[in-house]
Amino acid sequence: MSGFTGLYRAEASMAARDEPTLRALLHRRDLGLRLVSVSGDLADGALDRPLRWVHSSDLGDPTPFLAEDLVLLTTGAQFDDDDIAAYVGRLADRGVLGLGFGTEVRRSGIPDELIAACAAHGMPLFEVPYRTPFIAVARAHSEAIAAQAYARRSWALDTQRALALAALRPRGLDAIVAELARRLDTWAGMFDAAGALRHSHPRDAVPSDVFVELGARVQEILDRGLEAGQSLTLGAHTFMLFTVGRGGHLRGVIAVAQETLDQEARSVVTSVIAMAGLALEQSEQLARDRRRLHTQLLRSLRGDDPALARRVLGGLPASPIVVAVTGDAPAEPLLDWWERQRAEHGTAAFVAESDDGMTMCVAADDEELLDEVAQRFAVRIGVSDPEGYTAFSRAHAQALTALRQPGPREAARYADTVGSRLLTALATDEARLVAESRLAPLREQDAAQGTALEHTLRTWLEHDARAEPAAAALGIHRHTLRARIAQAGALLGADLSTFPARAELWTVLQTARD
Repeated sequence: MSGFTGLYRAEASMAARDEPTLRALLHRRDLGLRLVSVSGDLADGALDRPLRWVHSSDLGDPTPFLAEDLVLLTTGAQFDDDDIAAYVGRLADRGVLGLGFGTEVRRSGIPDELIAACAAHGMPLFEVPYRTPFIAVARAHSEAIAAQAYARRSWALDTQRALALAALRPRGLDAIVAELARRLDTWAGMFDAAGALRHSHPRDAVPSDVFVELGARVQEILDRGLEAGQSLTLGAHTFMLFTVGRGGHLRGVIAVAQETLDQEARSVVTSVIAMAGLALEQSEQLARDRRRLHTQLLRSLRGDDPALARRVLGGLPASPIVVAVTGDAPAEPLLDWWERQRAEHGTAAFVAESDDGMTMCVAADDEELLDEVAQRFAVRIGVSDPEGYTAFSRAHAQALTALRQPGPREAARYADTVGSRLLTALATDEARLVAESRLAPLREQDAAQGTALEHTLRTWLEHDARAEPAAAALGIHRHTLRARIAQAGALLGADLSTFPARAELWTVLQTARD
């Protein structure tokens, strides 16, 4: 934090030196001005405040005609009829930054009462010698203002040229943000449309905990979808935030660690916003083209032929792989997430769109990332068993089957949901109708007589058709259990002492709706 604070203070002091100030006037040797005030009587920075103008007046109360942040020059003619202490008090209240006294015009030297009054109010007092006209002081200050304006305009033009060159570099957007930070001599960063910090320069200028809070505020702006150019204070740090893109279609936010920006600096930031918008538009077009290419390559992979994908992409996730499919995840944020995994951790992944949804292919060793995707985007994902690329079509079919099974928003593995349950895969509407018709005699008997023949049969089969444990689970005697089974077999017209009859009954019970 101390490094960033030092950087910010250095930038602020540099900006202060660039401003025309009273100190700059006092340093002009051609004017011969002399500071009379003792430095100990002045507040810190009293001589370095930006000076708006230099004005002269001998009125007893010139304050109605004065603006703030100026230096007043006087010959003291009004002191014959006015209280000096009250006069200086009025100037201080009006925001006058300094008082210049022209000596040897009406008075010899500077009155002691004026020196004391200025010391009491912390107002800088300086002598303007007889040989220096007041107009020369005002002109010197106006020249300083003009020189500063010219220097700032030259800085802005030079900076915009440097930014244009940065945009031509291989990682143009990152280079633009880095050049902006260097030219403003402060931290600058850019957040993408998902609220993630994509570019940051200097990288260690802001503490990580401040980044977290800044990112949350940026996310609020993006969620509202409104264009913004605002100042934000987080503890000891102040940032200005600028949105990239138009309202309702924001592409990101540029942040700079500055409390205010002058007109020239704002024009530079405006140029950066335009360049960033253009770069993102080009990037989005490339991303759309890449997505279409991946869709075509997915068709090739589903033909169990990875040769084309390897030639085009230069590589695929290492085999064995798992294939995952989700129908709910937003395409662009999901693609951005996998791209960050590649850039930050070197994770290889193939992601493509199809009519079935977003298909993701990763090495089996990276399978746990699919759980993170499901949690981050609050979606259900079907995940295949590990396979080789020559069985990609089977893995894709497994992922779709797992996705279509009812369940929570999570990464659902084929082996856990359907792979070991063949009966579930066969449970079509037609099969359920047949099963419910087969069980109708039992259900009618249970409804009419209050028996529990269906429940008894299910419990008995769950205990591998063994009477003792099934009777214990039901809380009845084993003879009662046998009697119920015999009654159920008679109603169904099945010999439940044989394995085929029991297998058929188990299938019917698993398929029928409760």
